[in-house]
Amino acid sequence: MVLALVLTPLVRDHVGKWGFLDHPDGVRKKHAGPIPRVGGIAIVVSYIVTFAIALALPFTYTEYLHKALPEILPLTLVGSVVFLTGVLDDVIGLAAWQKLMGILGASVLAYFAGIHVDVHLIHGLPAWPWLGFAITVIWLVGCTNAFNLIDGMDGLAAGVGLVASVTMLVAALTQSNLPLALATMPLAGCLLGFLRYNFNGASVFLGDSGSLLIGFMLGCYGALWSEKSVTLVALTVPLLAVSIPLIDVVLSILRRFLRNRPIFQADRGHIHHRLLDLGLSPKKAVLTIYGICGVVAVLSLLASALHNQYSGLIVILFGGAVWIGIRQLDYTEFASASRMFLGGKFRQIIDVEARMADFETSLSKASSTEECWAQVRAGSQSFGFHEVRMCLCGRVFEEASSVGPAKPRWQLRIPLPNSQYVNFGRDFDSDMNPLVLSAFVEAVQRGLEARAEASATEVIRMPAAARYYGAGSTGGDLKRAAR
Repeated sequence: MVLALVLTPLVRDHVGKWGFLDHPDGVRKKHAGPIPRVGGIAIVVSYIVTFAIALALPFTYTEYLHKALPEILPLTLVGSVVFLTGVLDDVIGLAAWQKLMGILGASVLAYFAGIHVDVHLIHGLPAWPWLGFAITVIWLVGCTNAFNLIDGMDGLAAGVGLVASVTMLVAALTQSNLPLALATMPLAGCLLGFLRYNFNGASVFLGDSGSLLIGFMLGCYGALWSEKSVTLVALTVPLLAVSIPLIDVVLSILRRFLRNRPIFQADRGHIHHRLLDLGLSPKKAVLTIYGICGVVAVLSLLASALHNQYSGLIVILFGGAVWIGIRQLDYTEFASASRMFLGGKFRQIIDVEARMADFETSLSKASSTEECWAQVRAGSQSFGFHEVRMCLCGRVFEEASSVGPAKPRWQLRIPLPNSQYVNFGRDFDSDMNPLVLSAFVEAVQRGLEARAEASATEVIRMPAAARYYGAGSTGGDLKRAAR
């Protein structure tokens, strides 16, 4: 902590000006002026120097550190991959996939360096080696990206990381897990010292070098925490400790998926942004998330201490609290999705999609112009149009409903090759989903395309009066309707 307090302003003032400045953009970055994003460098230096001093001191744990050096060094090299990926992103700006490749590579190396999430703890899962590998990599990538995404306000990622570090430290002390205690205590101290300069009104930012490394290290420490348990709690308890950043990641992915946007596209829909939109000041929003993380940390420690007795109940209560919290954040995407599923709209869309596919198939299989007209006419009635007119293969077909008084109508015209067309009419006061309308247009175009193109070489010569057909209508009625 003392090292971070001393080194952070030094790194900020002397290293920050070398291309590490974060410039405001007025949209997501609203700070007053350029701010150095070198907090990760200060934390890493403080962390390494702490261990260097510890190795030189004549304490009991120093012996243990010397014995553990062969295991520590590979993990140090793996962590340096994540750290350098963040440094490069801070300096030159990496694409999202490039950062992901660096994190993925480090996660794979961490597995071979001894960081494992034990899938044998989950009863019923087969003991496949690749399954443990996959779960470990997903866990590490998820934790790393979680802290990177939540780093959007002064002191947020560092404070959440501090709460998670202290949680794991307390768990290590209660379980006599010396490796985990020796790993998490210096990290907690570094984050606490760094927060002096990073809290609201920050003079230095964490940067990707810091947020990525904190998430990766906490993911590794969560795996170390799970190794001391022999039950499913081993997986759920570390998950609870870093659950708020992970929930933010899951919500971001779901929101962008529902909006049909790129998964890695930045936006203002994170949990801290929603708290700001609800009227909280930046400081209150950060403190609120601190408080939530603290409550979840206590729950995770209780689940760890109680083992299997009440851990399931704790997880269920936590899940219910998460559901209530998401509703309070008032995400439009989830409210719309909920209405679609619970209100029956989703089933309606599936029904329309299925009927649209059947309609298009029937059109494409029609062997004559009359069959095409029959299918178009049936489709017009099925999808709620009130009139239809088709010009195809030199012939004109038309039908208009005459039920009730005449009403103003809008018309949809679908052009076909060789100046052919299909027109559909619909009353103004009738409802129709624009997405259904678009799909209907594409279905008609694809279904009649082959027939319309064939008419260029097979022109049917008929008397003009014989080209007008209408079910239940006279020629005069049809001509008046056409005019």
